[in-house]
Amino acid sequence: MDAPSLEFPPVGLGTMGIDDPAVIETALELGYRHLDTAQIYENESVVGEGLARALESNAVDRDDVTVATKVWADSLAPEDVRRTTRESRERLGLETVDLIYVHRPIDTYDPERTLPAFDDLVADGFTRHVGVSNFTVDELERAREILDEPIAAHQVEYHPLFQPEGLLEHAREHGYPLVGYAPLSGGRVRDVEAVAEVAAKHDTTPEAVALAWLASKEGLVTIPKASSRAHLEANLEAVELELESADIGRIDGLEREEELFPE
Repeated sequence: MDAPSLEFPPVGLGTMGIDDPAVIETALELGYRHLDTAQIYENESVVGEGLARALESNAVDRDDVTVATKVWADSLAPEDVRRTTRESRERLGLETVDLIYVHRPIDTYDPERTLPAFDDLVADGFTRHVGVSNFTVDELERAREILDEPIAAHQVEYHPLFQPEGLLEHAREHGYPLVGYAPLSGGRVRDVEAVAEVAAKHDTTPEAVALAWLASKEGLVTIPKASSRAHLEANLEAVELELESADIGRIDGLEREEELFPE
């Protein structure tokens, strides 16, 4: 099943490590409309509080914000999927979470048992959409065979130093967005010669170039983490940078081996 009705802005907010609701509130005030968290980040309540503050101040409408969380690998048995999702909803302060991912297909993940439990989350109003994260193409195909719901998004590590093969093509073929995390290579984009040279050419930062490079790819959105107002603003502005095809080609051609978050 394809063609889910879920669209993301080019840049959302990755929240791993954010422990202050004010960061979330500021992000929403600045125009962020995609908030990404996870059970294992242990900050769903922080994200929920920041969202609640922004809603209370009328900085944003709830219908305009996509809130995503992920069920961790130790909770993918059907009964744990339901229990932990209920707990996530309570921490986020939401009756319905917009998107819930299978965080990693490891540990207690069993496609035949786990994925129907995610279908049930939609049927019972716990979430609007089902996503997967850190899957291979083969795992994606298996999930598509089992799920009644379409895969609404696939979240993977994606940055200049790690460009996984085949995943963006699969996303495009089946009409769902690829959500790239760790887009700044854990801060290492500043030390990548090709990225730094493109940045100098455009009189901007390597971080802005990395985000603009990601934004140039059809079907790919990204979720950099930022805590300061200046970095939050800079990340939003980065996607306005228009790279030349030669710039994109240089970064496309980098060695793709530095995975920050292997299984």
